[in-house]
Amino acid sequence: MYNRYNICFKEKIVQEVSSGSSINEVSRRYGIKGGATVQCWIKKFGREDLFNKVVRIEMKGEEDRLKLLEKELQAAKIALAEKTMVVDALEILIEKANRHYETDFKKKIWTGTVSQAHM
Repeated sequence: MYNRYNICFKEKIVQEVSSGSSINEVSRRYGIKGGATVQCWIKKFGREDLFNKVVRIEMKGEEDRLKLLEKELQAAKIALAEKTMVVDALEILIEKANRHYETDFKKKIWTGTVSQAHM
């Protein structure tokens, strides 16, 4: 079902938002279903200042600290990727050894039954 709202109603809704009510609150109160409906009205009436905006205040040196943390994160991701490749390679090696020796080295290692003859 498509609802049409008159211009006075739209202006009233925008006014309520500008008075401090949240968009979600006004939408619920008046049964406005469309998630972006009220936002479109706010844009239509040139009141983009009513949208929530995030203001970030940085102290001197925070940007440098952020860059350092990003570099450390990147290095950690690379190290993790390298270790994952090593583990994958070892898994393949164990799989091939199991087929060659017709055994299950993982099971024997965990139960402590690996014989020295195969080593």
